[in-house]
Amino acid sequence: MPTADLTRQRLVRAALELFTTQGYHGTTTGQIARKAGVAEGTIYKHFESKQHLLNELYRGAARWAARAAEEADAAPGPVRERLQTLAQRIVTGAAQDPAVLQLYFLDRPGALLDEKSRDAGREFHAALERLLARGKADGVIRPGAAEVWAGVWLAVIRQAVERVIARDWAENSPGVRQSVEGAWSAVAARS
Repeated sequence: MPTADLTRQRLVRAALELFTTQGYHGTTTGQIARKAGVAEGTIYKHFESKQHLLNELYRGAARWAARAAEEADAAPGPVRERLQTLAQRIVTGAAQDPAVLQLYFLDRPGALLDEKSRDAGREFHAALERLLARGKADGVIRPGAAEVWAGVWLAVIRQAVERVIARDWAENSPGVRQSVEGAWSAVAARS
C-alpha cells in the first residue's frame, strides 16, 4: 500500500478514536496529527479541514450501517428473523469496532455534517423502514408509520450498542438478547 494511503488510514483511525473519546470540539488537529505520528500540516494534504475529516468518518460508518440494513432487507425469511440478524450484526460491529458504531449510532454530529453525510445517514434509515414496511404488509408489524417504528426499534438497539461499547455487556450477553427481543416486541403487531 502506498505511503500516502497508510498515512491517511493512520489519520482516520487517530481522528476516529479522539472524536469518540474526547468529542469533536475537544479534539484538535494537533492531537490527531500526534496520535497518527505525522506533522499537523499532513492532515491538510488528505482532508480540507477537521470537519471534512469528521464527515469522511461519518460517511464510512453510515455506509457500513446502510449495507447491513440493505442486506437484512434483501434477505429471505420472516421480518422478525431479518431484524434479529440486523440487530446482532450491529451489536457485533459495536464489539469489534466500537468507535465506528459509536460515531454513527450514538454520537450526534448534527450541524457538522454536510449534505453527503446526511444522505448517507438516511440510507440506513430508509432500508430499515423498508424492512418494517414489509413487516406491516405481512401483518407482523404494528399499524402506523414505518419511520416511527424504525425509530422505536432503533432506540432499543442503540441501548444495547451503548452497553456493548462501554464493555458493560458482551455481544452475546443476556442483556443483548433481551434488547433484541424487546426491540421486536416494541414494533410487533399484537395478536
